[in-house]
Amino acid sequence: MAEQPLETNYFTLWGMPIFVLFKDARLVLKTDSIGMEILRMAFPAALALAADPIASLIDTAFIGRIGAVELAAVGVSIAIFNQAARITIYPLVSITTSFVAQEQTLADATIHAPKFDHPENDGGNKEQIITPQNLEKGSDKITSTCKQPPCGDDVTSEVKKGKRHIPSASTAMFFGLVLGLLQTLFLVFGAKILLLVMGVKPNSPMMKPALKYLTLRSLGAPAVLLSLAMQGIFRGFKDTKTPLYATGVSGAAIAHVLSQYMITLFLLCQLVKQVELLPFHIKDLQFGRFLKNGVMLMGRVIAVTFCVTLSASMAARLGPTPMAAFQICLQVWLTSSLLADGLAVAGQAILACAFAEKDYKKVTEVAVRVLQMSFVMGMGLAVVVGVGLHFGSGIFSKDAAVLRLISIGVVFVAGTQPINSLAFVCDGVNFGSSDFAFTAYSMVIV
Repeated sequence: MAEQPLETNYFTLWGMPIFVLFKDARLVLKTDSIGMEILRMAFPAALALAADPIASLIDTAFIGRIGAVELAAVGVSIAIFNQAARITIYPLVSITTSFVAQEQTLADATIHAPKFDHPENDGGNKEQIITPQNLEKGSDKITSTCKQPPCGDDVTSEVKKGKRHIPSASTAMFFGLVLGLLQTLFLVFGAKILLLVMGVKPNSPMMKPALKYLTLRSLGAPAVLLSLAMQGIFRGFKDTKTPLYATGVSGAAIAHVLSQYMITLFLLCQLVKQVELLPFHIKDLQFGRFLKNGVMLMGRVIAVTFCVTLSASMAARLGPTPMAAFQICLQVWLTSSLLADGLAVAGQAILACAFAEKDYKKVTEVAVRVLQMSFVMGMGLAVVVGVGLHFGSGIFSKDAAVLRLISIGVVFVAGTQPINSLAFVCDGVNFGSSDFAFTAYSMVIV
């Protein structure tokens, strides 16, 4: 059978790619098969992704009532921790989701493939064995009998009876553990130097609470990396429900650490039931693919997080009051923005499966739909965040100076929500097609 051509009508008919947002816009909220498939994944994923930012937001509210100095100290510490964490988290989770989705789809395609008792009677037309490696090279043959991605709820009986052999899962776990341990060592031993680099002076009242929070929070880095690696694996299975169900300054940091280890333990127990993690063969691990794409995404994340970290550093140099206001605005911005990441996760997993099946018609339809849904969500978030932060800023602080600075930042926090939503989902579309190079190069250039 000839390979199905990639649909380009959405682009050629409208002249410019940006107009894809308005093509068949009336279908954006339609609950057809594609819409329901996206929503079934996006809603649990958004709740799971928002869990940690919401916890940080609650921390911000409680610590803000202690005082502006303590809130500013925690803000600087979180900025450092997030900078270190996202450099490793973002590439690890994004790559894991795409690779696991591809391998699961290809494994199910092999199970569904017709089996011949006498190979010599099939006219010599033997299908090429598809692997993630030759899929990247453009292999155009895949035997699949199901148009809906088989790595969703309709799992084959063969997979149900035994554990899945997904090499990328073991690779992701290995990288998550190693990177988490390295991150902990780096933050524990370099905490004071990093705080000084961020602009916290040795005699500043922020130094002591910031050092304490950052040191304690960094102990949870291995759990953060492992739990998110496992979330990436489950996302690759198009299972966003399992990660959802796992759910003073020193006390806030300890609570984060304990919660991350509890989530890690829960997800590990669930994953061991479904995937062969140990023993594994070194040759089966996808070190080359992970490192190649991971390095590119790491450069992208450094470019993205550098701006946020630089902003936090500049706010810290202005003093505790501006830093406290900055931390509140940043935490609200992150929490609301990450809700759109649920759509990105859904789009990435569905597109990775569709690309593995060579179902390019579905690729186009899903990409268009998630982009349109993200724009609608962004407009809604702009209104909710703007009104909520304007009238509810008193929840986070009672300091009049801090509240005055927050009122200035409301416009920027709310106004960027549509852009954030589109940006997150564009990432999901690119990651679903395993186009990590374009994502990295474009961000670094910008």
